[in-house]
Amino acid sequence: MQNTKKQQVHQQVQQWLDNVVIGLNLCPFAAKPNRNQQIQIFISEVQSEDILLEEIYQQLKQLDRTPVDELETTLVVTPALFDDFADYNQYLDLIDALIFQMGYQGIYQVASFHPDYCFYGTQPEDAENLTNRSPYPIFHLIREESMEKVLKHYPDPEGIPDRNIERVEGLSPEEIKKLFPFLK
Repeated sequence: MQNTKKQQVHQQVQQWLDNVVIGLNLCPFAAKPNRNQQIQIFISEVQSEDILLEEIYQQLKQLDRTPVDELETTLVVTPALFDDFADYNQYLDLIDALIFQMGYQGIYQVASFHPDYCFYGTQPEDAENLTNRSPYPIFHLIREESMEKVLKHYPDPEGIPDRNIERVEGLSPEEIKKLFPFLK
């Protein structure tokens, strides 16, 4: 991938993070690490799922080696893989297996974002899917200890998904077009 293409992907993901995830407050815990530059956006250039799994493993190892005050979380962006949401969704099982096999269960978890994200039981055009739609397939590697800390002090964390759905359902078609220019 050319450097300019890689920079463009990085810029689009950062814009999505700033305008959608943080701007709409879909993740109330993202603003502080973003402001403190503790979110790494790792852009994978591979076109092989096997090699991607190795890269994800290396990103987990980097989280292990790096103090949380320097690196809170990593977004693994895969612009050359997983055009199909079903394939992407199945690949999540491999990442979960990797986390389990490497003894990272309870230490790290993965959250998922995709341009065609579709929650089970929803239709592709349902607004609630916007909460997990991103410009590229993204695997978000999260430190569980950090999540536990912020959830302890956050009122009604169980209500976050419902508030997020309500927020995106309230967006006008113009707002959707502006916030999600990558949607087909």
